Amino acid sequence: MSAARTAPAEPVRYERHGAVAVVTMNRPDHRNAQNSAMTYALDRAFYTAADDDEVKVVVLAGAGKHFSAGHDIGTPERDAHLPFDRKAGLWWDHSDKQGAESRYARESEVYLGMCRRWRELPKPLIASVQGACVAGGLMLAWLCDLIVASEDAFFADPVVRMGIPGVEYFAHPWVMPPRIAKEFLYTGDRMSAQRAYEVGMVNRVVPRAELADRTMELATRIAEMPRLGLALTKRAVNQAEDLQGLHAGLDSVFGLHHLAHAHNAETAKDPLGGMDVRAMKEASS
Repeated sequence: MSAARTAPAEPVRYERHGAVAVVTMNRPDHRNAQNSAMTYALDRAFYTAADDDEVKVVVLAGAGKHFSAGHDIGTPERDAHLPFDRKAGLWWDHSDKQGAESRYARESEVYLGMCRRWRELPKPLIASVQGACVAGGLMLAWLCDLIVASEDAFFADPVVRMGIPGVEYFAHPWVMPPRIAKEFLYTGDRMSAQRAYEVGMVNRVVPRAELADRTMELATRIAEMPRLGLALTKRAVNQAEDLQGLHAGLDSVFGLHHLAHAHNAETAKDPLGGMDVRAMKEASS
């Protein structure tokens, strides 16, 4: 008799430690690749933290060796074709549409729309990053207010190899200087945690064994501040970024991103330019 299959674990864990909520991506066997089930679970977790008056700071972490290897483009639980309860925008359900109509609707919801809304969470959000923070993982880290990285962390956006101009939440020229952003994209090379610190993309670099504790120490210290004061300060800095073009820049590059998808769909094997998980891993290792 064959052994019973084990149901997959919840894709996101939510815990509260005093005034700090810890939201943990929980697909470690797949390097926390983000399928839609995980993305919508993150959304629910952030709503929970926003609604809890006792929570003043939120930490976003990844279980296992890696923060996140990006969007799920090849695990057994890949679910991009399935419908979900949409909340981030007013675009229609993508699952019964075809071509660009389907891709644009889905990515407007689960990538650009959700990342924008999570950036506006009225409580400080701290990314606790170890190992790989690649492509879609960058989007999750970048929407956070602060990033604490372990010494073994690395950052990369290799999707130019697909003929696509970076990930959907195109914050590159705001989280690092433009020439560094161009090198980062043109080469697809990994950026070390130390280099990310030097260019101002992360706030602190700590030993791997101390990552969780050091992140919690920072979160607890911030949680001593008044809740409304933190919310208004976050809004003030976010507004300054938007005045520097972030919001409009995200819109404009999102269109270029989908032009690239459409071009690939017409000229290559698929909208990803024929690049699968193995090819991307080999190219960026």
